Amino acid sequence: MNRTLAEGEPAMGKRPMTVRVARWSAEHPWRAIALWVVFVAVCFVGGNAAGLNEATDEDQAIGEAGRASVIEIHGDFDDPAVENVLITAPGGELDRAAADAAAADAITRMKATAGVAKVDEPVPARDGSALLIGITMAGDPDTASDRLQPLQDTTEALRQAHPRVRIEEVGGPSINKALDDTLGADFQRAELLSLPVTLAILIVAFGALIAAGVPVLLAMSSVFAAMGLSTLASHLLPATDTTNSVILLIGLAVGVDYSLFYIRREREERAKGRGHLDAVEIAAETSGHAVVVSGIAVMIAMAGLFLATDVVFSSLAVGSILVVAVSVIGSLTVLPALLAKLGRWVDRPRVPLLWRLSARRSGAPRIWPALLRPALRRPLLALVISVGALLALAVPAAGMKMKFPGMEDLPRTTPAMQAYDRLTAAFPSTGTAHYLAVEAPAAEAAQVKAALTGLAEKAGGDPLFAPVEADGPEIEQSADGTVSVLQVATPYHTRTDEARQSLDKLRDVYVPEAMAGLSNVDYAVGGDVAGSVDYAAHIRQKLPLVMAFVLILTFVVMVLTFRSVVVALTSILLNLLSVGAAYGLLVLVFQGTWAEGPLGFTSMESIVTWLPLFLFVVLFGLSMDYHVFVVSRIREAVQRGVSNRDAVAYGITSSAGTVSSAAIVMVAVFSIFATLSTIDMKQLGIGLAAAILLDATIIRAVVLPSVMTLLGDANWWAPRFLRRRPPARHAQEPERELVSVH
Repeated sequence: MNRTLAEGEPAMGKRPMTVRVARWSAEHPWRAIALWVVFVAVCFVGGNAAGLNEATDEDQAIGEAGRASVIEIHGDFDDPAVENVLITAPGGELDRAAADAAAADAITRMKATAGVAKVDEPVPARDGSALLIGITMAGDPDTASDRLQPLQDTTEALRQAHPRVRIEEVGGPSINKALDDTLGADFQRAELLSLPVTLAILIVAFGALIAAGVPVLLAMSSVFAAMGLSTLASHLLPATDTTNSVILLIGLAVGVDYSLFYIRREREERAKGRGHLDAVEIAAETSGHAVVVSGIAVMIAMAGLFLATDVVFSSLAVGSILVVAVSVIGSLTVLPALLAKLGRWVDRPRVPLLWRLSARRSGAPRIWPALLRPALRRPLLALVISVGALLALAVPAAGMKMKFPGMEDLPRTTPAMQAYDRLTAAFPSTGTAHYLAVEAPAAEAAQVKAALTGLAEKAGGDPLFAPVEADGPEIEQSADGTVSVLQVATPYHTRTDEARQSLDKLRDVYVPEAMAGLSNVDYAVGGDVAGSVDYAAHIRQKLPLVMAFVLILTFVVMVLTFRSVVVALTSILLNLLSVGAAYGLLVLVFQGTWAEGPLGFTSMESIVTWLPLFLFVVLFGLSMDYHVFVVSRIREAVQRGVSNRDAVAYGITSSAGTVSSAAIVMVAVFSIFATLSTIDMKQLGIGLAAAILLDATIIRAVVLPSVMTLLGDANWWAPRFLRRRPPARHAQEPERELVSVH
C-alpha cells in the first residue's frame, strides 16, 4: 500500500486532514461505502420519523403587514373555508329568470351536499351581470381543498341542468387545488427531468456510464441525507415547504460539480501513469482541497441569508448549508472509496463515439487556447471590452422594481382561475382587499366598530376603493371583543400603481383619522398589497447587510486559501460583476414585454421580491466553485515555476473541460425550472442559468485571464504575515500539461 513520494511532495504526516481521510477511504473502500450508506439512511429515516416543524404565519410576519397578521391571529377567528357558486351569462346579457332558477336549484342541492355547513342567499352584482352564492364548508379549512369533490359534482350537475347560464364553482379551496395540481405537476416534471438530463450530459462528458453515474449517485445521496437533516433541524428553526426544492436544486448542482472536479483530476493522474490509490490521493490533495474551499465559500454565502431575519430565508439557508456540507463530506469519503474500488472500471461500459470524444478532450485542448489568445496577447483591450459589455448588461439593474406576484400572475390555464377573473369583474370587493386589524380593550369594542364603519363608508366613496356592499362593510370582531378586522376592497389588481396608492392613502389618511379618537389601541394594515410593499422594503434594507457579510467572509476565506490579497479581491470583483450582469439581464427580460412570447409568461413589470437577495447568495456561492477550481490550477503551475502567463493558460485550459461540463449541467437543470408555470420560478431559473453561463464563459475565458495576465506576479502579493514558503517544485511534469497560446 506504500508508494514512493515524488520529488517535492510532503511526507504523509504533513498531509492535510482531507488528504488523510481520502487516503483512508481509498484504502478501506467497503468500510467507507458502508459508513456512507448508514449515514444517509439514518439521516433520511430519522428526519421522516421526527416530522417537519413548519413555520407559522407568526414566524413569517414581516413589517406592518406582518403585525396585522399577528393581531388577526390574536383574535382567534373562526375562519371556515368558503366556496362560491357563480352564475353568469355564457355570452351577452344575463337571463335573470334562468339565473334565478339556477340559483334556487343551487341552494337546494348544495344544502344537501356532503361537507357543506351553510349556504347563503344569492347576491346580485351591481351591474346585474352575475349572481353569487356563498358556500361555507364544514371541517378543517386547511384540508378543504382535499374535500371538494362532492361540491364539484353538485356544480357539474347544476351545469347540466341549467344550460342557459354559465355556472362555475370558485373560491379559495378550489383555486388552491387547481394551483396545487398545476404546480405539483410542474415540479414533478422538473424533478424527473433533472436527473436524466444531468446523466445524459455527464455521459457525453465522460463517455462512460459508470463515470457518469457516480456524480449523480453522490449528488442524490447527499440530497436525501440533507433532506432528513433539514427536517430534524426544523425543530430548532421552523422550515417552509420550499426547502426541499432548494435542497434538490443546490444539491444536484454542487454534488455533480464536486464529483466532476474530483473524477477529472483522478483520471488525469491515472493517464500520467499513477496507480489508483496515488491518483485518488493526488486528486484529494488538489481538487479535494478546491472542493473544501468551494464548499466553505458556498456555505458562507448561504449563511448570509440568516441576516435577512426572515424565517423563509433562514429555512433555505439551513437546507442549502446542510446539502453543501454533506456533498463536501461525500466527495472526501465515499467518492475516493468508490474510485479506488472501481479502479479502471470507472471508465466502463464505454459509449463508443462519446468515449473517443472524451479521450480526445483529455489530451491537449484545441479550442480553449484559441479562445484565450486575445485575452493573453492583448489583456488590457480584452479586459476593457469584456468588462464594459458586462457593465452595460448590469446597468438595467439600477431600475429594478420588486413586487410579489398577485393572483393576476398565476397561470390562467385552469377553469378555477378563469372563473376567478369573472368573479372579480362582477364583484370587485371579492378581489384585492386590504384589511385593518385593530386590537383594543374589550370595553372599547363598540367605539372601534363605529370607527371602522365610518372609515369603510368614507373609503367607499373614493375611486381608489370598491364601493361598500348593500349589507354594509365587512367587519369581524373576536369572541372576546378585543380584536376587530375590517376588509377594505380595491377594484385594482395587487401590483398596479392604483392598488399601491390605495394602500398609501389608507395607511396615511383614512386609518389615522379613524383611530385618532381611540386610546389603548394597536392597529396595522395588512393584505396582499401591503405584504408586497413591506417585504420589498425589508429586502432593500437587508440586502446591503447580507452582501457585506458574504463579501467580507468570502474575502477572508480566499485570502487564507491562496495566501494572496490580490487573488481574493479579484475573486470578489469578478463574482460581483457576474451577479450584476445577471440582475441586469433579469430586468431586461422580465420588466419588459418583448420576451413574453418565447418564454411563455405575462410580464409583471417587476422582479419577484425575494429573488434578488436569494439570487445573490446562490450565484455568489456557485460562482466561487469555478473560480476556486480554476485559480487552484493556475497556482499549481506557478508553484512549479511556470511563468505567470503560461500558468494562466495552463490553469484555464486544463480545467476547461470540467468547468464547461459542470456549467452545462447547471444551466440545463436551471433552465428546466424556467419552464414552470409561475413567474417566480421562471425568473429564478432564467436568472440562475444566465448567470452561470456568463460566469463560465465571459468571466472565466476573458475577464479572469486578462486580469491575471495584466497583474503578473502581483497576483500573489500578500502581507508578510500571510506569506508561507512555497512548496518545492516538482522535478518532472509532462510537457503536454503546458498549452501554448502563442
